[in-house]
Amino acid sequence: QTQLTESGGGSVEVGGSLTLSCPVPNYSSYCLAWFRQAPGKEREEVASLTRWGGLAYADSVKGRFTISKDNAKITLYLQMNSLKPEDSAMYYCAAENLVPCTVTGDAPVRWADFGYGGPGTQVTVFS
Repeated sequence: QTQLTESGGGSVEVGGSLTLSCPVPNYSSYCLAWFRQAPGKEREEVASLTRWGGLAYADSVKGRFTISKDNAKITLYLQMNSLKPEDSAMYYCAAENLVPCTVTGDAPVRWADFGYGGPGTQVTVFS
């Protein structure tokens, strides 16, 4: 994988907020996504953003997390609100020319599908 760089992780109290950032390749056709992995668990899909602006979220984060892209800064974001202890994980951004591009449904994108990925940023939610 070609390296991306996530930032914005940290420790936050339950109910708090964090915004993760990730500069991405300047290709408008790319599928962009966030994944996360907690210790002892598999890497899971969190959110995706298609080239046409379509959004998808895992059920566990729906209504609390927002994926977005700043086209001027060519940066992908993940705004995380109402954080819970179970949100604690390493968070990874990813980019690739993929169709379909969704983290939900019968054929969600997987980490292995992406040619661009980062080393992750740690998010810890404490009570």
